[in-house]
Amino acid sequence: MTRGEASGRWVRLQTLTTLRWLAVIGQATAVIAADQVFGVQPPRALCALAIAVSVIFNVIAMQVFPATMRLSQRAATFSMLFDLGQVSILLMMTGGLANPFAMLMLAPVTISASALTLRSTLVVSAAALGLIALMSQWSLPLILASGERLTAPPIYIFGIWVALTISVLFMTFYARRVSVETYRMSRALREAEAALAREQRLTAIGGLAAAAAHELGTPLATIKLVSAELAGELSDQPELREDAELIRAQADRCRDILADLAQGGRADAQVRSAPASAVIHEAAEPHADRGRRIILRIDGRLAETVGDAQPILRRTPELVHGLRNLVQNAVDFAATTIWIDVNSSGAALRITIGDDGPGFPEELLQRLGDPYVTSRARAASRPGRSGGAGEPHTGMGLGLFIAKTLLERTGARLSFANSDRAQRRGNRGVQLERQRPPGAVVAAVWPEGAIIAPKVEARSALGRNERFTLDNI
Repeated sequence: MTRGEASGRWVRLQTLTTLRWLAVIGQATAVIAADQVFGVQPPRALCALAIAVSVIFNVIAMQVFPATMRLSQRAATFSMLFDLGQVSILLMMTGGLANPFAMLMLAPVTISASALTLRSTLVVSAAALGLIALMSQWSLPLILASGERLTAPPIYIFGIWVALTISVLFMTFYARRVSVETYRMSRALREAEAALAREQRLTAIGGLAAAAAHELGTPLATIKLVSAELAGELSDQPELREDAELIRAQADRCRDILADLAQGGRADAQVRSAPASAVIHEAAEPHADRGRRIILRIDGRLAETVGDAQPILRRTPELVHGLRNLVQNAVDFAATTIWIDVNSSGAALRITIGDDGPGFPEELLQRLGDPYVTSRARAASRPGRSGGAGEPHTGMGLGLFIAKTLLERTGARLSFANSDRAQRRGNRGVQLERQRPPGAVVAAVWPEGAIIAPKVEARSALGRNERFTLDNI
């Protein structure tokens, strides 16, 4: 288990204090029973002092720190070493390895092997082995009421020393191995459950989109028919006729979008890879006529000046639809301009989408991408008219959740920020030029080999590049 794996399993202070109280009760009971019941005369004052030290340690820990506090590795290791020292001193005053309670030396070792890092476990185990060896050489013998000394044969002491040494080593490695495997399995199960839950939510959204496409077909056809009749009747009123034609055009657009969703995206088996500019163009095309300027740059250069010197991407429906939702969000709230930056480094890729709007609300930055995180009231009533500019980004509801889910399925990691914060922090996955004004920024980063097509596919896609033109996006 690495340090990172163990860091999430630090022991609570309350757990150790409770175990220590139980140990104090057991030690006091054993000393009293030996004196009053079995006629053994342990050094009462020294035993009481050793037990009192443990009581004082517990009381101080409970008074200074909250019971629910989770101990750091150093604090937990110190606690284990303290328990080892206290138990070994008490055993040395009551017979050493001849005392049957010498097996309690294994308790701190077992706890450290189960909950602490490998380094901490080795420290506790080495301390236990040293104290066991010390007890095998020196201890106070138990004395009966008659004055007889209870001493064990040297061969017995040697056997107990060997047995405890083997037990400490066994606990250190075997218990730790079981603990590591259990932890890794539980972590894998949590990740699998999270992935399954996200897939189920995405599947439910896909079913809802198909149902919506089916149910909205008739109302959209009615809207298109009525708007066409209105446009014909309003031939002498150009302003109202223009609005009627806009309604009909947007009804056609809704029909196309719903048909695309119902079919699960465009099934273009012939084009599996395309230049980055073509993929961005396909994602941004539905929003290119909404009165905002969209600037596309590839590796710091305007897309129209790059030509074939650009990355070739695996063109998947998840990538196109995910980027389309992010572009739509930027267009909705931009004042005048949206920037799309594509930066490639080797086989890794970063796509950053920013706008010159007011940015995301600070209180929602950590929650963006979760479903149904929305508190905005849209003012934009139709494309091509402002209405959305000047409003803060106050959540994206299902739109940003869908974009995040789709892009993560392609291997991306998304980060959300405001461009002024991104410039100050520098290394948060969002890199913007200094001249860019403040606004919302979404960065998607793909690791090596995630969406950049292999060289064979890249050459094929460049040969088809005439099919994809930027057309002044």
